[in-house]
Amino acid sequence: MRKPSHRSRTVLAAVAATVLGVAGCDAVGDSAGPTGTGAHRAKPAPAWDVSPRSIAAVGDSITRGFDACTVLSDCPEVSWATGSSAKVDSLAVRLLGKAQAAERSWNYAVTGARMADLPGQMAQAVTRRPQLVTVMVGANDACRVSTAAMTSVESFRADFEDALSTLRKALPRTQVYVASVPNLKRLWSEGRTNPMGKQVWKLGICPSMLGDADALDSAATQRRDTVQKRVEAYNTVLKEVCAKDRRCRFDGGAVYDYRFGTAQLSQWDWFHPSVNGQARLAEIAYRKVTGKKA
Repeated sequence: MRKPSHRSRTVLAAVAATVLGVAGCDAVGDSAGPTGTGAHRAKPAPAWDVSPRSIAAVGDSITRGFDACTVLSDCPEVSWATGSSAKVDSLAVRLLGKAQAAERSWNYAVTGARMADLPGQMAQAVTRRPQLVTVMVGANDACRVSTAAMTSVESFRADFEDALSTLRKALPRTQVYVASVPNLKRLWSEGRTNPMGKQVWKLGICPSMLGDADALDSAATQRRDTVQKRVEAYNTVLKEVCAKDRRCRFDGGAVYDYRFGTAQLSQWDWFHPSVNGQARLAEIAYRKVTGKKA
């Protein structure tokens, strides 16, 4: 039998190399293994668990169900995140079932909280070692006595990063769902059609946006636009900081974009979500937590 020519040997070597390449690194030794000498493979992004077995919620009055059941009172049983009410069908109930939600979900949100309060709430949440933490905060940072008193974007970012750092130091594998700050200007637009709502707003509810609700002069318009731009900046921060964490999901602006009407607002203050509004927030959260990551 004739010996292969030099050219034939070259072709055979090329074919062999191609076959080995298609078969993968294991054919010649996994470069990530203990005996590998090649470059390390990039670590794949962790899979998102669409069925976490425990949930902790942090945030402000929205997550506490404030003014959803009775005037000037928290109503955590209708919370979009951890509530037990069948009318809401909270994220916890949808993910865990009613019995497990009662035992494996915790609400550390505080009415009136701002982003500066989130690191402390997160420190409480990690003691439960939840597999998922929900975050909804920022409305109170924009709802101040004046636009000058609103939380700066820089401070908002620093406090959010601090909160996530607190979580990651204790629970590096816990997932985080971050809801966007609601559209406060739409809230003004919807609520101002109700005379009772406007009277309640005069008591000091979100004066930076809702003060002088009927005023349409340039100063009032500029004030509301300033608040709205700050809310949008906050949402940009939430998106950017969350994007740096492989186990964090931002809602993509779903809460901000939701076109809520008066049925979704509390009949007592025309600001906080009603029971119906809480149910809509739960729907959004469940869709985002269980869906494919964008």
